[in-house]
Amino acid sequence: MDYDDIMKDMKKDNIDENKTRVEMGYGKAVLIGWASKPFYDKDKNVLHWAKEIKFGDDSINTLNYNIRYLCRKGVLVVNAIASVNQLDLVKQNIPNIMQSVEFKSGEKYSDFNPSIDKVAAYGIGGLVAGKVLAKAGVFVFLLKYIKIIGIAAIAFFGKIWSMITGKKKEDSNPLPNDDVQPNA
Repeated sequence: MDYDDIMKDMKKDNIDENKTRVEMGYGKAVLIGWASKPFYDKDKNVLHWAKEIKFGDDSINTLNYNIRYLCRKGVLVVNAIASVNQLDLVKQNIPNIMQSVEFKSGEKYSDFNPSIDKVAAYGIGGLVAGKVLAKAGVFVFLLKYIKIIGIAAIAFFGKIWSMITGKKKEDSNPLPNDDVQPNA
């Protein structure tokens, strides 16, 4: 697997993501590159990598260290966020983190049964690049239309609530008052 090619694709995707971020009023988050290239530990079924990201005008770049624990039915994602100059410190503490994760019997990667379980539609590269979700456009769609979705949800649940509680708008044309006598 060519992780440099994956990084090139991720940087291209990052350009579009930043356009959306700026349109929404957020600062850019520029993907600089690998702080630590991906590697897969076959013995433990764990994938590691770290990206270096520059947020806005920050003078120190951010480290996003990813650990993906593969299990029978999916992936457990653990991220460590620090300044990029703390990469060595993060790496020193990874063994402690790894010791704290244990899957129950039947859920471990080694418990995978090909006659029952489904094989994931993405490979190691898909886990690193996040292509499955990116192609679906889920996050971009949600970020782009979050205000509209929120307003629609509030209106929908408001209507449901009024139906449940039985509250209706008061009639603007009240019935005539029976106490009023006509002039004779």
